[in-house]
Amino acid sequence: MRISSGSLKGRTFYPPADKWPTRPTTDYSRTALFNILTNFLDFESTKMLDLFGGTGAHSYEMISRGCTDVTYVDKFRPAVQFVLENIKNWKIDSYFKIIHSDYLQFISQFHTQFDYIFAGPPYDLINLEAIPDQIFDNNVLKVNGLFVLEHNPKFNFKDHFGFQQVRNYGQTYFSFFINNKAN
Repeated sequence: MRISSGSLKGRTFYPPADKWPTRPTTDYSRTALFNILTNFLDFESTKMLDLFGGTGAHSYEMISRGCTDVTYVDKFRPAVQFVLENIKNWKIDSYFKIIHSDYLQFISQFHTQFDYIFAGPPYDLINLEAIPDQIFDNNVLKVNGLFVLEHNPKFNFKDHFGFQQVRNYGQTYFSFFINNKAN
């Protein structure tokens, strides 16, 4: 896997994903998503949450584009260790908060808000369809903040609160939500 743009462009990382219960987003889909995010985010001023952080690819792309406040959450200890090693080796650890936790436990107990939340859960996650409600109900997305949920074609969020659009790249779908209600 490689970082597609920014200060870390071209850096590669090789997660032992064949032994992990993760499904890394393809370089193609991630690059396409970041081309869209360029129109939504000022990376340098964005406070970002990466739920189901896995290999850390999404977080690395954010840092590479100038984000200096990333919170990475994953419950799979080897993934957390892999990301800790990468950010230390690349000397970007000062931009990260690494949390070893289940996503729902984290969002229900962590009392801060984010400008941008990305969630790339396993597609077979039980109750994946509840993630948008969990994000909004736990008030972790700032007003006018952006939430992007990666999923497969079996899910449709078009009638969900805050839904803006969906983009698909093969079997990878990204649903975009904006928190357009005052707290």
